[in-house]
Amino acid sequence: MRMETDPNTAITEFLTKCDHYQLFQLTQFYRDRLEQAIEEGVDGVSSLLTYERHFSGQEHRKVVELVEKGNRADSSKLLLNLVMEKGSRARRVMWESFVKMHHAVPKLDKILKEMQEIGPDPFDYMNIGRGLCEIPNHLKDVQQKHKETLRVQTETLRVNTILIKEKVKIFQLVTLYTELTVISTVRDRTLVEHELLARGRDHEEWREKHLRRELEKIRTDQLFQSSFSRRKSKSGSSAAVSGVAGIGKTTMVQKIVYDWATGKIYPHFQFLFSFKFRDLNAINCRINLRNLILDLYPYFVNILGELWKNPERLLFIFDGLDEFKDSIDFADKRRNTESQYMCTDPEDQCEVSDIVYSLIQHRLLPGCSVLVTSRPTALHLLEKAEISVWAEILGFVGEERKEYFNKYFEDQVVAAAVFKHVEENELLYTMCYNPSYCWILGLSLGPFFTQRDRKQQRVPKTITQLYSYYIYNILKNHGREIESPRDVLLKIGEMAFTGVSEKKIVFRNGDLIKYNLQPSQFLSGFMMELLERDDSAQSVVYTFPHLTIQEFVAALARFLTPDPGDIRKLLSEAHSKEDGRFEIFLRFVVGLSSSHSARPLEEFLGPFLHQKICGVIDWVKEKVEREIGKTESETGKRDLLNTFHYLFESQNKTLARVTVGSMETLTFSGLRLTPIDCAVLSHVIGLCDTIKHLDLQKCSIQCEGLQRLGTVVHKCQVLRLGSNKLGDSGVKLLSEALRNPDCKIHELELCDNDLTNSCIKDLSSALTTNRSLTGLDLSNNKLGNSAVKLLSEALRNPDCKIQKLGLWGNDLTDSCSEDLSSALSANLSLTVLTLSYNKLGDSGVKLLSAALRKPDCKIQELELSLKLFCPNGKRNLESLRESRTGLRVEI
Repeated sequence: MRMETDPNTAITEFLTKCDHYQLFQLTQFYRDRLEQAIEEGVDGVSSLLTYERHFSGQEHRKVVELVEKGNRADSSKLLLNLVMEKGSRARRVMWESFVKMHHAVPKLDKILKEMQEIGPDPFDYMNIGRGLCEIPNHLKDVQQKHKETLRVQTETLRVNTILIKEKVKIFQLVTLYTELTVISTVRDRTLVEHELLARGRDHEEWREKHLRRELEKIRTDQLFQSSFSRRKSKSGSSAAVSGVAGIGKTTMVQKIVYDWATGKIYPHFQFLFSFKFRDLNAINCRINLRNLILDLYPYFVNILGELWKNPERLLFIFDGLDEFKDSIDFADKRRNTESQYMCTDPEDQCEVSDIVYSLIQHRLLPGCSVLVTSRPTALHLLEKAEISVWAEILGFVGEERKEYFNKYFEDQVVAAAVFKHVEENELLYTMCYNPSYCWILGLSLGPFFTQRDRKQQRVPKTITQLYSYYIYNILKNHGREIESPRDVLLKIGEMAFTGVSEKKIVFRNGDLIKYNLQPSQFLSGFMMELLERDDSAQSVVYTFPHLTIQEFVAALARFLTPDPGDIRKLLSEAHSKEDGRFEIFLRFVVGLSSSHSARPLEEFLGPFLHQKICGVIDWVKEKVEREIGKTESETGKRDLLNTFHYLFESQNKTLARVTVGSMETLTFSGLRLTPIDCAVLSHVIGLCDTIKHLDLQKCSIQCEGLQRLGTVVHKCQVLRLGSNKLGDSGVKLLSEALRNPDCKIHELELCDNDLTNSCIKDLSSALTTNRSLTGLDLSNNKLGNSAVKLLSEALRNPDCKIQKLGLWGNDLTDSCSEDLSSALSANLSLTVLTLSYNKLGDSGVKLLSAALRKPDCKIQELELSLKLFCPNGKRNLESLRESRTGLRVEI
């Protein structure tokens, strides 16, 4: 099955030659990967199967309904389940559809190409090592003892703590462990750099987009003997798993060992042996594999010889290649020719590096399987190795972050509070893909939500305060390793600032030396927490764990330099860069001018210069006063929003009142606002009682953003929230604001917000108690007749003060006209009603005309689309105009 001409032709020919059982084998073998691969095109595959009459209309609808609800993973799983139930012809049609669509679906394209690479007989390959041989009775006791030993060794997690009383805290592994997202490839440096630049929800969306399109997830139980393992021989399989510092490689290995010991994974391996490179570093003499094993597991002394006879039943794990003191160069040809480097017998005395090399390359115990983990720093050493599966740990994606915090805290109320605090800070949320950062945040924030006696200490509110505690924890843990933390942080910060200035996130040894930072200092845990070293490129490179950490350290350096300088000039120059490269840096600088942000750092770094703090505050004051009123353009709105972020980070209430205390109108219409932007607006509006008009049309705030504004919107008189995808839950929040006895809203615009009838009950109730609202625009939603029935009840209530009501384009028909007509006859305040682009029909308009003729009806302006939805439009128009003297009817 070699791809010589058109690959589609080659694949089609191969599928044609497959008999029914082989096609079944093929589908089963690739099933897990196919579930991921077809998520993007699952509705198309279902359509073809329906057209070919393998799916019924009802089955197709079930598949499509899941897609429409956003559950593509469940949809693809359902489709494959249905196909496997249908039989061979359905499977063949499905594979034929894959051939047609694979160019547009990267994951599917990858699978089909791999099928071709396997060779002319993939079925032999698929069945390698499938069978389970019965373990001899005399080995069963040793296996049971070994599993019990490993279970005891791995069932708990021992973690060093820095903010709580215990020096070490012990967790049950299964209780705390949260599944990581592992992908079946190792991304190149440019892709990783791109991710470092993404923030908040953009970071999450970027990850999910690439996972959806081309990155395949692989479970740890799929590292061997699955379609991900692409070796074509029976000599065994080697897998390499990469991941940055703190991403969970060692904990993942512990979970693999625990799951094997408890019989959950890898039943085809009779014995598993796990080693840490940091422990192997202690071996300073030649040794053989036999003694390596016996040093850890002495009960194998009498049976190792038998294990060597069936190496395909053995799995070796080596964790932390980057920590190994000896370099293992798989490109070194001498290892294949010179006897002193060759290790082919488990009884031979060799260097540890030779044993590891020979196991991975299947020169020693050919047929065994090997798993190696490493930071990206040492991954280049494995480029020439015989690796079957390359994988990378991405960390936590989506709900996995929340799951971690739920498991970290025994008290679920505390877990929810901490996660909510993290989630509301876009920059902090970005960091939470890494379990180590989640652990630090749990340690940093947990005490604020668990220790009730901390009356004087406020929970960190700003991203600057949170990052301050992040650096504080590093200093607390590693500060004693270096003579002057202030001096080292200043040097790193100066380098970081140059990087921000030059849009540079990758640094080399020359950059470190330029700022008097010696590469040898990376033996210090302090430095390794702040910078990650990567040897995978042609030369050694360094990056901060994320761009935001680089920006924070750069901002911190502004306060550590002994030269007072003209900080206002530096800030103005940074702000003048129109590409936004200094946007987050400036927020951090302003935030560090707050004593609450600086206090934890000053414990280790000494006091910040008062002159610099005053200079920062003066600069912010000038900046805010200059930006107020310049919101005609998008740039002006963005600049004003950034100044509000400065005010928020400073937490300086006096500064906020002095600068924005006189504003009456605030408009950000058309500017996309994140939840943290909304939290910032809420902070500013909450401090200023003068803002009467708030325009947030087309800002995409959604319900999540509205939640952040919920405590202050009632203070505004005019509130424009059109085109924000608020949904029914958003209107329920607004209904609470309307019921607030201090509510001042008299005009509320909610056009085009995906509203349905389910939110109207709350809104209608609020209309009968609110004393201020006179204008309500609900146009271009999907309220329907039942919603108008509820609104009509509210309009009939004498306490309802609505004067203007917009119901344009709401799927209304003549069924609601009787209720609406009744409300018009009873309501004493409504004067303007918009009903265009609804299908009221002639009968509906006739009922409205009758209501308008009644003397108690106060309607003065009516807007209808008679020509579109009323066959007798001209006659209806005359009837409406005759119904009331002076009535203005818009068509």
